[in-house]
Amino acid sequence: MAEIVIKSENIGKIYTIGHQAERGSYTALRDILMQNAHTLWNKTKDLATGKPIIPGDTLEEVWALKDVSFEIRRGEAVGIIGRNGAGKSTLLKILSRITEPTTGRVTIKGRVASLLEVGTGFHPELTGRENIYLNGTILGMTRVEIKQKFDEIVAFAEVERYLDTPVKRYSSGMYVRLAFAIAAHLEPEILVVDEVLAVGDAAFQKKCLGKMGVVASEGRTVLFVSHNMAAVESLCRRALLLDNGHIRFTGTQTSAISEYQRLFSAKQVSLKNRTDRKGSGEVRVMSINFRDIDGQTIDNVVCGQDFDIVFQFETLSGFRSNRVVASLSVRTQWDVPVFLLHNRMTGNEFGRLPSQGSFVCRIRKMPLTPSTYKIGYSIMINEGDYLDIIDDAAELNVIAGDFFESGEVPPSSHGFCLVAGHWSLES
Repeated sequence: MAEIVIKSENIGKIYTIGHQAERGSYTALRDILMQNAHTLWNKTKDLATGKPIIPGDTLEEVWALKDVSFEIRRGEAVGIIGRNGAGKSTLLKILSRITEPTTGRVTIKGRVASLLEVGTGFHPELTGRENIYLNGTILGMTRVEIKQKFDEIVAFAEVERYLDTPVKRYSSGMYVRLAFAIAAHLEPEILVVDEVLAVGDAAFQKKCLGKMGVVASEGRTVLFVSHNMAAVESLCRRALLLDNGHIRFTGTQTSAISEYQRLFSAKQVSLKNRTDRKGSGEVRVMSINFRDIDGQTIDNVVCGQDFDIVFQFETLSGFRSNRVVASLSVRTQWDVPVFLLHNRMTGNEFGRLPSQGSFVCRIRKMPLTPSTYKIGYSIMINEGDYLDIIDDAAELNVIAGDFFESGEVPPSSHGFCLVAGHWSLES
């Protein structure tokens, strides 16, 4: 079994933030003087004890991380996912030794190269050439080592033309390209990358993901923070899900992404109260549920199962059109389209709609691999006038079943669709 290179033991990080007290419409001069004196005394006391001076009348302690424990082995590519404010960047700063944890400890074996913010470690007045040597030195490389990798770094970053231009004139994308090229090519044992790759264009992001895959295949360790679930799925084999400073889940990247989506969905408002819908509103979908062929409501759909997706709707008084088209779209958790189905495509007509009713779409032999998928819908009149649209309206949770009647289905990391087929041998 590979050696453990990162071990986190109950680490926590607490920050102190200040709040300004609300002032009334009238404040006496005496109160202002007393408040200023109190603030000055607090600042003096903090300065004398070595504490940071935090502006504000009252202080509050906030745990950015609490009781976070995990182990990462050499050669692993591990994703760190979670909503904004979950503690991802704080964790990476602790692992990169930029900040110290308040509680617990982290043991790291090997040299760490971090790419946490655009332009970190760059001097704006120095040229790209000079910053390669400066940043490489900060990462612990000798001048000889940097010189050996120099041409590869420049070629990867695609900044040859601006190599002798001060980086203060670089765009944010050029900053990222050069910073990533330095961090990835100077052969650290551990590469830590935050969401900064989102600044680059699509082609460069793909290039970076390929490079991180190479780094991991060479036996080095990659920690990757991103909101791009497709990137996490393709690059990583394991992931940590952070929520409010705690590790909510750790496991395979596919399972962690599914848990993340379930956590996010649990905090969303009901479909009836959604305000992000589009269309005229003459027909509105109020709820979506799933039923088996016996009419029983189900939470999960099994691979190979026949089932119904039921869109319960209401119409406005006076709506009379008999040319309504109901459309269903299914996407993966990282927004890759899987399929689209509407009643005009299948040759089914609804006629005049009642004031309340349900559009029912039957899916035969569920053809998707186990995962969680996004359901979107649109209701329109045949001529193209939209009545109601929500792109991310519900989740479809697919679990393993006996699609092939062999007891085996592939994981979603190998593809999303299941195809009924047959193998034979011919000589």
